[in-house]
Amino acid sequence: MVNVIIFGPPGSGKGTQSEKLIEKYNFDHISTGDILRAEIKAETDLGKKASQFINNGELVPDNIIIEMLEKKLNTLNNSKGVIFDGFPRTTDQAAALKEMLKKHNEKIDIMLNLEVENQELIDRLLKRGETSGRSDDNLETIKKRISVYESQTSPVIDFYKNEGCYRGIKGVGSIDDIFSRISEAIDKCQN
Repeated sequence: MVNVIIFGPPGSGKGTQSEKLIEKYNFDHISTGDILRAEIKAETDLGKKASQFINNGELVPDNIIIEMLEKKLNTLNNSKGVIFDGFPRTTDQAAALKEMLKKHNEKIDIMLNLEVENQELIDRLLKRGETSGRSDDNLETIKKRISVYESQTSPVIDFYKNEGCYRGIKGVGSIDDIFSRISEAIDKCQN
């Protein structure tokens, strides 16, 4: 099984590229946001715990998220690979993910970081906002999301550089050009 983290700032194309990875490699896609919503909707014990934090305007603690991820991983039988999307966002989460995977004799094989200049991100997100109607795709919110990403999430890059599985991917050009670079990196790590 190949464990892939797709990483990058808001607007870098993680969702688009994840869809292409699923199609080409038949990987499973694990989005922490999707898992969290599903657990809450199903009113599982984990979902109820998470709801309490969310209803109080707090972040769901890492241990609950890790427990949800582990539960999801346990349902994936004979998986060719997993794409982790939206997680980890902090070095504490990266360390917790490493420990959880180690219990299953697994590890992160490759961390793909989509590298895109800030102005390009802003342009992409503003354009997406025009077509999708997403309320968080306005200039003020976009700049704040990029700033939060840079301060809180980019240290995760150093974590995976130290692990030896970091791969920077030039995230500009056509969708297919970017995907070609990603595929090349994944193919190398599978051999």
